[in-house]
Amino acid sequence: MPLAETALIAQIRRLAKAPKRNRIQVTGIGDDCAVLRIPPDHDQLVTTDFSLEGIHFRREWHPPESVGHRCLTRGLSDIAAMGGQPLAAFLSLALPPDLPQSWVTRFLRGLLALAKKYKVTLAGGDTAQSPNAILADIIVVGSVPKGQAILRSQAKPGDRIYVTGTLGGSAAALHELQAHPGKKLNPRAYPRHFYPEPRIDVARALREKKLASAMIDLSDGLSTDLAHICEESGVGADIAALLIPKACVGKSAREVSLALALDGGEDYELLFTAPASKGIPAQLAGVPLTYIGVITRAPAMCVRDANDVFHELRAQGWEHFRSNKKALSS
Repeated sequence: MPLAETALIAQIRRLAKAPKRNRIQVTGIGDDCAVLRIPPDHDQLVTTDFSLEGIHFRREWHPPESVGHRCLTRGLSDIAAMGGQPLAAFLSLALPPDLPQSWVTRFLRGLLALAKKYKVTLAGGDTAQSPNAILADIIVVGSVPKGQAILRSQAKPGDRIYVTGTLGGSAAALHELQAHPGKKLNPRAYPRHFYPEPRIDVARALREKKLASAMIDLSDGLSTDLAHICEESGVGADIAALLIPKACVGKSAREVSLALALDGGEDYELLFTAPASKGIPAQLAGVPLTYIGVITRAPAMCVRDANDVFHELRAQGWEHFRSNKKALSS
């Protein structure tokens, strides 16, 4: 079973190795609240995300380190989507009494390794006992220069649509796991599922170079997240199926289907729009950028097939509480 709460918090504090004082954190674990110092002339960014056993991960499928990594990635990716810099994280854990402490330790190591990479301080959180499943809630605080956050609501007709990296790799792993429940997948063959990288450096470069007009991270799938930009901006979109960069996964590095690239979630790539006058490079921060379509005035989404025929593009990515979507546990 997990350590008693006081001992568990002490272990988290020891593993986090947060200094008593740094440029961001004035006080952290050990007080009732963390005290953070936001850089001058910056706006504060705050995001929160659940990681629920049976919905976002399963213990028999996902190593604890992967669960911890993915948990923090969810928050870091939201900060990236605004063009921001992550500063501190807060982790709340609800753990069942039969969970081995070794699982918790490995989970923390996965989360903290990613935090260290992006210089994010684990500044606090909470612990509790749950009846039978693991619940992890991550809050990430970040900042962005005042007035420079990249919003979903600023796409304009004529803007071009781009994505970073490749799409469908995470969903392909989930498809494989659901089709063969007893199968163990090699995380190296499906890196975007087990150890996705938040595109913080790419997003910062897009903001600093003033290239992106609107942006969102691809957590729910291209079709659904593009719909979010269209809804918030009051526009539509036309994209080309042949232009969508599909991931290659598995030992044979096979290309995923168009359906997974369009509707699969949890790639944590970026979807952004840019005025046609902006020169978008082929890559930023070592990550490919791919043009896939254009923003339109009419409030509808279309996808053009290989024969140049347009079809309605419906938002078919992940959505909680929608009965036709399968959770991990199904």
